[in-house]
Amino acid sequence: MTTENGNYQPEDDLDDTFEQDLRDMLRDGPSLSDAAATIQSSTSAKGGSGGQFTGVDLSSPQKSPMSSPPQPRVIQNPSVGSRLAHPAGGAAVRPTFPPTGQPMAQPVATMPTAQTTSIGKPMTGIGGTPMAPVVGQTGEQVSTSVIAKAKLDSLKSWSISTYKCTRQLVQEKLGKASRTVDLQLEAQIEVLRDTQRKYGNIMKLARTLTNHFYQVVQTQRSLGDAFGELAQKSTELSEEFSYNAETQKSLCGNGETLLGALTFFTSSVSTLCNKTMEDTLLTVKQYESARVEYDAYRADLESLQLAPKDATTQARLHDARIKYETQKERFDKLRQDVAVKLRFLEENKVKVMHKQLLLFHNAISAYFSGNQQALDATLKQFNIRPKSGNELTPSFLEQ
Repeated sequence: MTTENGNYQPEDDLDDTFEQDLRDMLRDGPSLSDAAATIQSSTSAKGGSGGQFTGVDLSSPQKSPMSSPPQPRVIQNPSVGSRLAHPAGGAAVRPTFPPTGQPMAQPVATMPTAQTTSIGKPMTGIGGTPMAPVVGQTGEQVSTSVIAKAKLDSLKSWSISTYKCTRQLVQEKLGKASRTVDLQLEAQIEVLRDTQRKYGNIMKLARTLTNHFYQVVQTQRSLGDAFGELAQKSTELSEEFSYNAETQKSLCGNGETLLGALTFFTSSVSTLCNKTMEDTLLTVKQYESARVEYDAYRADLESLQLAPKDATTQARLHDARIKYETQKERFDKLRQDVAVKLRFLEENKVKVMHKQLLLFHNAISAYFSGNQQALDATLKQFNIRPKSGNELTPSFLEQ
């Protein structure tokens, strides 16, 4: 290729010097005012030749009034000129250079980031080493899969335990399996269940008596009101009606006192039967369930002990022994809890029923003997406040 001075220069050399020439042009190029003056002078000097503008001669060196500082040497790349002149997108790219005195920045390689969980912590494998990221799997999906696996393991364990317990119960019914029996504890549990049935019957009968006696008291109150009304209207029988009205009102007052005693007796027996005894029986049910599981794992351990002693059997025997020990500890603990609760229940039952039976006897005797002072003294002794017939039932907010 021939330059403006008529010298031949290869095309590769032009590419090598393109960047340096561009920098010199940008640094030493004329200002806007100098370029305008050059254009005007060139136009006036060559006006006879058609007034054609030839531009600025890049081959002639430009002088700057101020001397520029020396620039650092830049190692040229042979392919830079071609890339700048003909970029991939078709548009010219303006090269960027570091400031004077600073080295060229090296490219930084981006490293792949480790996959994190939904709480922002990186996933780690065995030994705390970060796990390799899984393509297409997020932290929420990993957490969901872990929860699903835990539920599946729990369901599997429950299914195996249920199968073993059911098999143990069926074999016990058929007489093909032995069961662990504590004769003394079993006898106490049977006595407790029988006591609960009998106390439940007493509570039912006492509640029925209370309801019937409440109807009697309401009838006496209505009868006394009727006698009092007739005493006002019948002048010839006003004295007799007045006597009967006062008698019925007195009986109604004593009946309300007895109703308070009966209600207190029924409530106390219900608490003893439906709460205290039921709590002990709930522990008994847990004890019986633990007994079935204990016998089921004991039977598995005994069967594995009789099996051939190979590697697989030894491993299964070890697991069965661990589960057996765990069930044995749970079974022994519940058996001890049942024994303690039965002893405390017996003591509490004696104290409660002694007080309630004494109250029931004194109240019934005082009422039907007509001893109002003894009836009032009985209620005061047990801190019972009788409810009068004219007293309104408190609302649920007051209660």
